[in-house]
Parts: sequence; C-alpha cells; structure tokens
Amino acid sequence: MKQTFILTFSLLTFYAQGQTSQDSLDIKQVALDYIESQHNVKPEQFEGAAHPRMVKRTFWTNKKTGKEYLRETFTDAMVLLAETYNQDGDKFPENPKKEVIILDIYDKTASVKLIADDWIDYMHIVKLNNKWQLVNVLWQFNNSKDH
Repeated sequence: MKQTFILTFSLLTFYAQGQTSQDSLDIKQVALDYIESQHNVKPEQFEGAAHPRMVKRTFWTNKKTGKEYLRETFTDAMVLLAETYNQDGDKFPENPKKEVIILDIYDKTASVKLIADDWIDYMHIVKLNNKWQLVNVLWQFNNSKDH
C-alpha cells in the first residue's frame, strides 16, 4: 500500500509540473550560456540566454563606512561584460569550473545554482513563448569578504 501511494504521488507531481527532460537540458544550457559567454567572450551567447529585463544582484560593502548595500546589474551591462571581461583570456583558469545544479523546476519556472571558480550564482529561469530565459541572478564570491 505504501509503495502505491508513493508512486501515485510521484506521478501527480510530474503531471502537475509538466516539465520534460528537454526542459531540464534547456535550463542547464541557459546557465552554461550565462557563464560561458564570459569565458569565451561571446556577448551573443549571453543575449540568447537572458531576458532583456534580467537583473543580477549581489551585496557589496562600502570600504570607507563598512556598510553593506545591494548592487544591481542589468542585461545590457552583462552583454558588455561578456564582450570585454575576458578579452585577454586571463580571468578564468584553463578549465573553468561550471557546475550547474537544478534546484527546482515547476511548470514554467526553475531555480538553479551555478558553482563557478570564485563565486556562486543562484538563478531564476522562466519559460516564455516556449523558450527558457534567465530573469534573476543573486550571486556572491566564495569569500564574502571580497565584496
């Protein structure tokens, strides 16, 4: 009886969420396009992954006062970053870390954790018009004192 209940519950959860294995692959690709656009100096790769109204946030510390505040970056600045940040090829190791962990998918929304070399990103990804797009990023350096 217990096994039947678990099976039924799992099936109901699957059908309620509606995601497919292709959705999981597409979500992972959005996260990879986000980071690889910086590795490979490909702004078009970032633009393909992000919604035009994407917002990236982190906390930062005012070095004079010690007060922390929220710092925001938007899609246009991230496109510029992808275009310029690693032009000399010296910002990342030869084989950069890019571990993508899908934390949750529910229908047309997903939460993802990207573990990179010096920081982590928590991402919200949404499916609009049949395309998964990055809409929110909250990140921090591995050592929060670097902020």
